[in-house]
Amino acid sequence: MITIKNHAEFESYLGQELGVSEWHQISQQQINLFADATLDHQWIHIDEERAKTDSPFQSTIAHGYLTLSLIPYLWKQIIAIQNLKMEINYGIEKLRFAQAVKVNSQVRLKVRLAAIANLRGVTRANIAIELEIKDEKKPAFTGEAVFLYHFNA
Repeated sequence: MITIKNHAEFESYLGQELGVSEWHQISQQQINLFADATLDHQWIHIDEERAKTDSPFQSTIAHGYLTLSLIPYLWKQIIAIQNLKMEINYGIEKLRFAQAVKVNSQVRLKVRLAAIANLRGVTRANIAIELEIKDEKKPAFTGEAVFLYHFNA
């Protein structure tokens, strides 16, 4: 795990791969809870019996936004940002969903520091992200997560 305490330390990693998280298995329970939280109860996510016969995946699949919501959890397994007043999820750029994540699949986050800027004392970090699916060639998604870090002086 990398530890970052200020902008200069963070900037020293520009262009470098920062690491890879642990594998996380996406269960049907997690999918169902996400469906309840987001009011998205489309059958391809929650109807296991219908998915076996009617879905091209032959199983339920995780919501794309569920896989995105794992970014902060998996990111914190790779890097520890310390000496902060505040951290803000600022956006996601260049996002592409490349492949569905079937229930019980394992995923992990691979990251690289794509860009970094000092915006009058606030660090904006663009993190190239790829959510890998175990035993699959294509990732679930690729893009750039953008975070704002307000370091203590």
